[in-house]
Amino acid sequence: MPIIHHDISALRTALQPYRGQKNIEQGSLQRIALVPTMGNLHEGHLELVKIAKQHADVVVVSIFVNPTQFGVGEDFDSYPRTLDEDVKKLTTVDADYVFAPSIDEMYPVLPPPTSVLAGPITAQLCGQSRPGHFDGVGIVVSKLFNIVQPDVAVFGQKDYQQLAIIKQLVRDLSYPIEIIGAPIVRAKDGLALSSRNQYLSTIERQTAPILYQELQRLAHQLKSSELNHQSIESLLAQTVARISDAGFIIDYLDIKTDDLKSVKVDSTNFQTESAQTDSFNVERKDLIILVAAWLGRARLLDNQLVMADEPL
Repeated sequence: MPIIHHDISALRTALQPYRGQKNIEQGSLQRIALVPTMGNLHEGHLELVKIAKQHADVVVVSIFVNPTQFGVGEDFDSYPRTLDEDVKKLTTVDADYVFAPSIDEMYPVLPPPTSVLAGPITAQLCGQSRPGHFDGVGIVVSKLFNIVQPDVAVFGQKDYQQLAIIKQLVRDLSYPIEIIGAPIVRAKDGLALSSRNQYLSTIERQTAPILYQELQRLAHQLKSSELNHQSIESLLAQTVARISDAGFIIDYLDIKTDDLKSVKVDSTNFQTESAQTDSFNVERKDLIILVAAWLGRARLLDNQLVMADEPL
């Protein structure tokens, strides 16, 4: 069973003996991994721990429902707190430590007067409908990095924008931490695992896999033909219509490069009889389709990579 710490000082003391110590079998220094979570763990979280175990000798799982990343009217108060059950699950994947601080331990002053802002990357996608969300992510992740001082940290690719922001944060603040993005773990019917899936009713749960099915369809369409800006807009509109007809309320559906930049369109200004001709994704970059949509009380996130050079 993992050792549970609620105090920052106690966790730091527990981890200190591992720093600078050699792994006798490998002949290298021992590594510490961090897996940040908000608890209410599922198989996706456990997969993050398994990946962390492959890259480090000691794995710390943080469980903290972070108030600074919830907006007004969001589900901070109702978000499930299931620490005892979470610890039992973490025992099955050999996590070494659980860090489960109180709000007062993490934030002596709330809201904290110090901010960690990531700039324009936060203003798109989830940031448009959840203003301030990524500011809260920035400060809590920065604090966890400072507290644990891991060599590696593992985050899920389901929260793709968050992962990109954390990679930027590590780069710009010179954290000596390797960031690993773990593939999305899905149910057998394709639904991305999420702690918020439990908000779905039985009927909504049957509907939910349509979101991923539509991402797969759109990904196939992006690779199957030469596309211009107009055809992309048409494909997006058709996908939005099908998802909406299934009962979802779409927050966003967008196509970005895999580093969350806008896809470059080369307009030739050549007028045909019907429309201007242009070329979509002229740089042949890998793309990512990202979606957020409400189904009942559950806000579902998903994404699908489209590799530029990968055959159909």
